[in-house]
Amino acid sequence: MNGKTVVIGVIGSDVHAVGNKIIDYALTHAGFKVVNVGVLSSQEDFINAAIETNADAIMVSSLYGHGEIDCQGFRDKCNESGLDNLILYIGGNIVVGKQDFVEVEARFKNLGFNRVYAPGVKIEAGIEDLKKDLNIKE
Repeated sequence: MNGKTVVIGVIGSDVHAVGNKIIDYALTHAGFKVVNVGVLSSQEDFINAAIETNADAIMVSSLYGHGEIDCQGFRDKCNESGLDNLILYIGGNIVVGKQDFVEVEARFKNLGFNRVYAPGVKIEAGIEDLKKDLNIKE
């Protein structure tokens, strides 16, 4: 264990559970304490879990394409809850249709996400970024 806690889950009306389980397994195997809020999760589910566990990061998944809608105001709610230093990640199929990922990434960063992952990016990339962002020495 590296002493860092990550809240994960699938936001909105999304029920894609397989990827969520893979992320849980990979993060746990990499030494993180994982708090999994599961599928069909609201912003409040993520935030409450982060508060209760003193989490270091939240990693949001969305595969049904409505992540941008589901994440409106997420950073603001984190800040209002005293989680202004919390690192926010999002990945999956986070928008509907094929869109230029540079533009998609910019929109999510404007929503307050620190890291934004394109469809098909492996969880190992997120794990490496978490280690960098949380100053975890190997």
